[in-house]
Amino acid sequence: MGKINGCLKCLFIFFNVLYAIIGCVLIYGAVKLSIFSSQMAAVGTPGLGWIWVFAIGVLGISSLGIFAACSEKELALKIFAGFMVLGMIIMMIVGIIVVVGRNKFRDNMDQAFAEVVKPVMEDEGARAALEAIQQSGRCCGVVNAADWGDKIPDSCDCSVGGGSGGYGCKARPQGLQGPDRIYSTTCGEIVFGWINLIFQILMAFFFGFAVTALLGLLVSILMIHQVRRHNSAGGASIAMKSY
Repeated sequence: MGKINGCLKCLFIFFNVLYAIIGCVLIYGAVKLSIFSSQMAAVGTPGLGWIWVFAIGVLGISSLGIFAACSEKELALKIFAGFMVLGMIIMMIVGIIVVVGRNKFRDNMDQAFAEVVKPVMEDEGARAALEAIQQSGRCCGVVNAADWGDKIPDSCDCSVGGGSGGYGCKARPQGLQGPDRIYSTTCGEIVFGWINLIFQILMAFFFGFAVTALLGLLVSILMIHQVRRHNSAGGASIAMKSY
């Protein structure tokens, strides 16, 4: 018998192998994205450095966990536990930053969208894109229907069946021309729904990794305890009690 319980050891190795595969997939994705890195940098998007750090970190720590479990060495388990503490703290901090950013964006949503209304309406291509969004998303205007000025386009027309499926209709505001009934939902709300979904995915990702790191820490502490118990017993193997 080894120093660590066999079932616990197999479960620990399984999850580390799983995360090692995830790390390999992230590295493969980073390699593919690096092809477009120059184009992404040209439009001001963040570089791929953090993706590489995260991917290599996941792969490296998972490999360390596999080695620690297979070798049953206390030092390797302690190093792995230290990385779990560091990873849990980092994931919690980044997750909280994402939550704060989501809430801040939600509070300033109307102001943010109001700032982009004028440039959108002055550009013909952007106006055409907004009309396409209105037809597919069943919405009208970025902030409200008055974004279109005096004449509301037909893409805002809320037909007889337009109010079904959760899309409401309302009367055209007085003083404006266009369809008699328009969509009550604004396209800003639709866009925020998409952005909010991205935020929720990021929150689930980071907090999920934080919970996983916590579980990895608890399991590694238990394994360290079993190794110490085995060593203190003079090399006697640890076996599960039979009932």
